[in-house]
Amino acid sequence: FYFTKSAFTLQPSGATIPYPPGTENFHYEMELVLALGRPVFKAGKEEAGEAIYGYACGLDMTRRDLQIAERTKQRPWDLGKDVENSAIVARITPAAAFGAVDGQRIHLALNGETKQDSTLSDMIWKAGEIVSHLSGFYHLGPGDLIMTGTPAGVGPVAAGDRISGGIDGLDPIDLTIGAPE
Repeated sequence: FYFTKSAFTLQPSGATIPYPPGTENFHYEMELVLALGRPVFKAGKEEAGEAIYGYACGLDMTRRDLQIAERTKQRPWDLGKDVENSAIVARITPAAAFGAVDGQRIHLALNGETKQDSTLSDMIWKAGEIVSHLSGFYHLGPGDLIMTGTPAGVGPVAAGDRISGGIDGLDPIDLTIGAPE
């Protein structure tokens, strides 16, 4: 399944973001980000894989209480997922420089304590499969970013918390949670 995040959600690694309004349960999710470099529509796995320009570390920050409430009512997850400042992305590394997505460690620490630690080989869907499937529903294009899902260990943050994480071969990600607005 998919959900979208608007352009206003994007923040660079190293940012400090305010704790968002309307939630008491704001969560981190460390993810591999796919950055597309060319248009793709109704593509097979090979063509879709070739449309990937590069990869980055990303944080999909989520108002978990609102996401669960909407899910329970069988409503869209917009209030939980499409949150200002909730898509934190590190510098994109070109695909050729990164190599194949297979077995790289993905990890996240909250205030220095490891919370997520896995490998990309545990991804349910391969990068090209994700782009191929999604391109069956949308015209995808250069600059589109796709967050691919998170390993076990997601959890809440509070104002003042610092998140750091990485994926072997990619620039790391850092985020500080500021005071509520």
